Amino acid sequence: MNLPVFVSGWLLALGQNGNSRPNIVFIMTDDHAAHAISAYGSKINTTPHIDQLAKEGMRLDRCFVTNSICTPSRAAILTGKYSHKNGVPVFNRFDGSQQTVAKLLQSAGYHTGMFGKWHLGSDPTGFDQWKILPGQGNYHDPVFYTATKKKKESGYCTDLITDFSIDFLEKRPADKPFFLMCHHKAPHRDWQPRADKKAKWANKTVPLPETFDDDYSSRSDAAREATMRVADHLTANDVKLKPPEGLVGRDLKIWKYQRYMQDYLACVESVDDNIGRLMEHLDKKGLKENTLVIYTSDQGFFLGDHGWYDKRFMYEESLRMPFIARWPGKVKAGAASGDMVLNVDFAPTFLAAAGLPVPEDMQGKNSLGVLGGKAPEDWRTEMYYRYYHYPHDHRVQPHLGIRTLTHKLIHFNKIDQWELYDLTTDPGEMKNLIHEPNQEAKFKELKGRMLKLKKDLGDEDQFADKPPAAGVDGMPKNR
Repeated sequence: MNLPVFVSGWLLALGQNGNSRPNIVFIMTDDHAAHAISAYGSKINTTPHIDQLAKEGMRLDRCFVTNSICTPSRAAILTGKYSHKNGVPVFNRFDGSQQTVAKLLQSAGYHTGMFGKWHLGSDPTGFDQWKILPGQGNYHDPVFYTATKKKKESGYCTDLITDFSIDFLEKRPADKPFFLMCHHKAPHRDWQPRADKKAKWANKTVPLPETFDDDYSSRSDAAREATMRVADHLTANDVKLKPPEGLVGRDLKIWKYQRYMQDYLACVESVDDNIGRLMEHLDKKGLKENTLVIYTSDQGFFLGDHGWYDKRFMYEESLRMPFIARWPGKVKAGAASGDMVLNVDFAPTFLAAAGLPVPEDMQGKNSLGVLGGKAPEDWRTEMYYRYYHYPHDHRVQPHLGIRTLTHKLIHFNKIDQWELYDLTTDPGEMKNLIHEPNQEAKFKELKGRMLKLKKDLGDEDQFADKPPAAGVDGMPKNR
C-alpha cells in the first residue's frame, strides 16, 4: 500500500533511508490512567519525567483503546487490527505466526527488542532479543524468561525492565536502527511499590474523584452488576492493611480508596523515575534527535471514578489511553492534539515513520499527520469499541459502542440495554440520556453510525456468545 502523499513527501524531505531511519522506543505501562499524569492535569500526583516528554513532544488528548483489557489491547497494538480480526478478544493465546509490526520492522532491517510484560500467552516473535515476565509476573524479585532460559532476577520489576532495555541499547548493532518495546508491569493490580516509594506515599491523602459517589441511578444494569467497586470488591491483598476498628460505610470506602491509591501512585512514581533514566541514556548516547519515543499504557483505569477500580467499561477513564510522542524536529514541542487516535493506529504509524508501506489488511491508520500537527482532512471523528470478557473477572457486561467528538452511545448487547451521553455537557458521564424524549433522533443517528462502523470493520459477531477459551486463571500459562 502506498503511503499518503503528505506522509511520503514528509519522509522524503527528512531523508529517511538507510541508517538515517528513526529509531523507535515504545514505552508502555499496564493500567496507567491518563488522569494520573500531571501533563494531563492530574490532581493526585506529579510525573516530572513523563511531563518532560510532553514538553519536548506532543500529548494526545483523545487516544482510545478499542477493547479495554490488557491482552486484547496488546494484540491490537502489535497487529494494527481489532480484536475480531487478530483473534484476541479476551485472554486467549496470541497466534504469533501472524503479521506484526515487529516482524515488518525486523524484516526491513530494524534491530528489535521486547522487555517486560508480554501477557499474550505465546512467546514473542519478530524480535532479535526478548526477555519477558511469565503471565502477570511479580513486582519483587520476578522471574523472567527468554527463548532459552528462565531466571529469577533480584530487584524491583520496574527497575529491572529498564535495566534490560538499556542493556539492549548498549549492545545493539551500531549500523541498524532499532525498535524497542519496553513494557512495564506497573501499575497493575495488586500494586506493590518499591519499599522507598511505599514509605513515601504511606501517609499521603489523595483527593477523591468528583464521581466517587456515583450511585448508577441513571445507568443500565451493567453498572450495578459489575464487581469492581472500591467499597465492596478490593481484597485484603489489595489494601494490605486491616481497616481501623469500627470503620463502616462511606468512611470505610474512603479508607480503602486511600490504601489503593497510595500503592497505585507509588508504583507510578517508580515508572516515572525509570522513564527519566531511559531518556537520560538515550540523550547521553546521542540518540535523542533521531528517535521517536512513545509513552502510553495498554488502556485507561478507574481511580475511584464512579466508585470503581479496574477498566473494561467504555467510560472515559477506562477508554482513554495516555499517549505522548517525542521526535525532535518532527513532532512539535509542547503541543497537544484533540484528534482521535486509536491503539490500532500505533503499528501503521511506526511503519510509516520507518518509511515502510502499511499493509492493506491493517485496520488502523497512520497517525504521523496528527503527530506532525497536520491531520488529514478526512481524519476520523468517531471510533468503534467492543468488549467481550464476561462473566470473568469483574462481571462487566459485554458491550459495543461509538464515541464521537461530542457523544457516546453504548449497547450492552446481552441484556439489550443502552446508554447515551453528551460529552460536551456531561464529561463525567453521570446522566444517561437514553430515555430522554428529546434524544431520540440523536440515539437513532448514533446507532446507525455505530452499526456502519461495525460492518465496515468486518465485525460479524464471531465472538459474541463464546469467545475463545482462556486458561484456568484467565491467561494461558507461559512455559
